Amino acid sequence: MTEFVVLVSEDGQPIGSADKATVHTTDTALHLAFSCHVFNEAGEVLVTRRALAKKTWPGVWTNSFCGHPAPGEAPEDALHRRATQELGFAVTDVKLALPDFRYRAVDASGVVEYEICPVFVARATDEPRPEPDEVCEFAWVHPRALLAAVEATPWAFSPWINLQLPALRDAGFLPGAAS
Repeated sequence: MTEFVVLVSEDGQPIGSADKATVHTTDTALHLAFSCHVFNEAGEVLVTRRALAKKTWPGVWTNSFCGHPAPGEAPEDALHRRATQELGFAVTDVKLALPDFRYRAVDASGVVEYEICPVFVARATDEPRPEPDEVCEFAWVHPRALLAAVEATPWAFSPWINLQLPALRDAGFLPGAAS
């Protein structure tokens, strides 16, 4: 089944769609995505290691999960869909934390990520049962420890988590990681 992403203008307005399998290239068009950081009852945040077969940033540690809303799909609906598909669990208490987050990054192979990517936080309902084609490892970590790890070894993490964590901390959405 073909998965489509929403192409957007610089001001975030939808201007079309493209096959997800063809959109991430060395000249990726700006498109809509989302990121989610999931917390457990202990206040730990779920980090995942991207599967080695992923097209961009294979094998790096990143936020809990990401995805792309389909044309006509609300980002929060896409978030719930991807939590189930990628991590095998549902999330609750979903909150929009960074509505205006966007980034452009180029991985080692030259593939570009260029996204308007609202960032959400949520609570886990269960332990993850990740889809192996998406996630090869996961860990629950204290937010302060995660910030320290990202600061010490930014190359081991996705570029978006490097940007999102300090912004989440500064906005008060990273419990236990006050600056």
